Amino acid sequence: GSSLRANNLRIVETVLESNTQLIANREAWREPWKRQKIEDIRMLLEGAINALGKVGLMLNVERRNLDRVLETLPALKKPTISPLSDPDWLAVNTILDESTVRRIIPRLKEAGAQGIVEYPLNKIVM
Repeated sequence: GSSLRANNLRIVETVLESNTQLIANREAWREPWKRQKIEDIRMLLEGAINALGKVGLMLNVERRNLDRVLETLPALKKPTISPLSDPDWLAVNTILDESTVRRIIPRLKEAGAQGIVEYPLNKIVM
């Protein structure tokens, strides 16, 4: 969806619908080191699927505005809040649905957020 929008394209017709499947040979599954590799691949594929439709957002905020910014932010769990070199400022990192970020960024700015950066996610491993 986002690639289509970015390139001013639209879907004309669906040619193929598919899904991701990981299939393992029973003999390979019995060998512990091969099973571990298969499980690792499964985890990474799940992480890529979990990241679909999500983006990362990082921003800076003065401590006095933190509560207002946090009230504006939905989060996958809770946002990560880190101190900056200036003790009056904090960095906030979170994950959002891509569909909501356009609506939320202006509200974050109004709440006192600065240096707002949106970035794509490749994997979210739970």
